Amino acid sequence: MTDIQKLTGGRPVAIVGAGLVGAGWAVVYARAGLQVRVFDANPDITARSVPLIESQLAGLHRHGLISEDPAAILARVTPVATLAEAVEGAGYVQESVLERVDVKRQLMLDLDGLLGPEAIVGSSTSGIPGSAFALGLSISPRVLIVHPVNPPYLVPVVELVPSPETAAETVVFAEALMNAVGQTVVHVRKEVEGFVLNRLQAVLLREAWALVQEGVASCEDIDKTVRDGLGWRWSFMGPFETIDLNAPGGVADYAVRLGGLYQRIAHEGRHEAAWDAGLIKEVESQRRGFLAQGDLESRRAWRDEKLMAFAAARRKGG
Repeated sequence: MTDIQKLTGGRPVAIVGAGLVGAGWAVVYARAGLQVRVFDANPDITARSVPLIESQLAGLHRHGLISEDPAAILARVTPVATLAEAVEGAGYVQESVLERVDVKRQLMLDLDGLLGPEAIVGSSTSGIPGSAFALGLSISPRVLIVHPVNPPYLVPVVELVPSPETAAETVVFAEALMNAVGQTVVHVRKEVEGFVLNRLQAVLLREAWALVQEGVASCEDIDKTVRDGLGWRWSFMGPFETIDLNAPGGVADYAVRLGGLYQRIAHEGRHEAAWDAGLIKEVESQRRGFLAQGDLESRRAWRDEKLMAFAAARRKGG
């Protein structure tokens, strides 16, 4: 038995919710050597997950990101027809169902009656705190947020967010599991909506939409600014290291030089209104001018190929 199999007690991992995120998680666990059961309440989604996983594994192999035969990894993934079958004897459950409190709460109620006494549940929710759907149950001490970036098999960061009822041992287990399957762990030490990643992303997105709304720049020019500007540094450095290196005296010097500018921008108050129908239509029109609706799926595949090439380069460069 391998070290990671010992960590899970030799028990399988259950993926509940087999869409893009769930299928990506299946790749993460299967390539690490674990048996994976995949279930979705929609059987069509469960069925589509297998060829998707097969394609993702082929891409990883093509880019040298896995050395094992993709067919052998895929053989560790088993689609199942019911939730009970998915979680029977599982050591860990990765929940990736719809981003709705009522759906997640019902799943927690169902799992409360199905899981063994040691099974841990990680929720892939992008921003709903566990206290909104996972409290007051016998499994509550064994539930926490394990939020990935899509696709998780290519982008390694994962946020661990305990609820007020999550046991400390659950966080320890989740950290060990994520490290063992090759993810990068971020500890979110208190519940906030959106956690860390999406709160940071939200600031950039709100400003991007405001700049379009006010006619400052087009969607494409804003994308260029990030793609060919900020993104170059952010692909290997975070914001604090970036500014630490951008002033002669380091981060404190940067704060003195440019802190006032950022404070004035923050106080402009441009982000209180919701994105209205007219603005959404304008952004949609601009994007469809660059990418037709029917080409979204192929462009996602292009994105994943780019991420694989980037991951391979990162691995070579340390």
